[in-house]
Amino acid sequence: MGNDAGSPQGPVKCGSWIRRPENLNLVVLGRSRRANSCPSLLEIFSFDSKTTSLSTSPLATYVLEAEEGDPDAIAVHPSGDDFVCAFSNGSCKLFELYGNETKMKLLAKELAPLQGIGPQKSIKFSVDGSKFAAGGLDGHLRIMEWPGMRMILDEPRAHKSVWDMDFSLDTEFLASTSTDGSARIWKIEDGVPLTTLSRKSDEKIELCRFSKDGTKPFLFCSVQKGDSSVTAVYDISTWNKIGHKRLIRKSASVMSISHDGKYLSLGSKDGDICVVEVKKMQIYHYSRRLHLGTNIASLEFCPRERVVLTTSVEWGALVTKLTVPKDWKEWQIYLVLLGLFLASAVAFYIFFENSDSFWNFPMGKDQPRPRFKPVLRDPQSYDDQNIWGPVDM
Repeated sequence: MGNDAGSPQGPVKCGSWIRRPENLNLVVLGRSRRANSCPSLLEIFSFDSKTTSLSTSPLATYVLEAEEGDPDAIAVHPSGDDFVCAFSNGSCKLFELYGNETKMKLLAKELAPLQGIGPQKSIKFSVDGSKFAAGGLDGHLRIMEWPGMRMILDEPRAHKSVWDMDFSLDTEFLASTSTDGSARIWKIEDGVPLTTLSRKSDEKIELCRFSKDGTKPFLFCSVQKGDSSVTAVYDISTWNKIGHKRLIRKSASVMSISHDGKYLSLGSKDGDICVVEVKKMQIYHYSRRLHLGTNIASLEFCPRERVVLTTSVEWGALVTKLTVPKDWKEWQIYLVLLGLFLASAVAFYIFFENSDSFWNFPMGKDQPRPRFKPVLRDPQSYDDQNIWGPVDM
């Protein structure tokens, strides 16, 4: 999808991938109202991995009522069966997906604990889908069980105003950042704040993402210091900063991490994106002016492809194929293992045929080499003379 400037529909406010159980990648986009000519919309699009593009027409469309306002944020459940959308009127709704790619429908449901809670800056599901968090522009932070909606944490003064947040891989912690530059860590099961990340007086921690590869317990944060933006790394066992690196030229507006945890991505306030390999913290992809001169509102990795979805008010939704090394497929790994097994068998055969010094021990130098005999022999052969001859005791 390209520039939305001339589109009869409203501009794209937010977007996210949907990983469907039938190995299908979909995209949900939220469009704001355009004067009185077009209402606010939620649209579902299919993704074609061969052309790296979204379908030209939506698979499903949901028209929002005027009193609901515009969609501000979307959080998709890991199951891919439903998602939560936060609206500018200060409420959230659950949308369930029905049907398949040829015929799809959205069904809206009210969420009583999330009605009238005020505009939300960030909403998130945990990796396992068992928890849901909502961070408001008023600084109110809520963490609840899903789908039971039992409130675990309800902190009205968590921040001055919530800016970003993320769950750890094991759903033990939640990191949240504020517009005043502070960042806090929350112990989810206890429903209490655990610590506040250290920073210098002239630093502002703006974005945060936990590592997701299951081996490196890190928290990545974008830190703004004057006109310079760096990505800092914190050890979650001590919550101490262990290093930082400058990855993007301008200030970062959004941060994302791939589902397997291999890549970290940053989107800038002037339309650039960069993708970094987490293991070496090296840039593998950089797209300059992808959303020319515009703040990138959302950035997310495709669940099954090395592709990212980005949205901005001016340029709409774009999908970009990443210039990163290709991943090994499962069948390729099995093929390599089979090749190693066959190579080992050939090496053993060559060794057997040519290694005289081994097969002649302890026999004489000129004695013929023994051949392999069947494992199962005739019972009468058990009384045969020992082929090695008498043994001196």
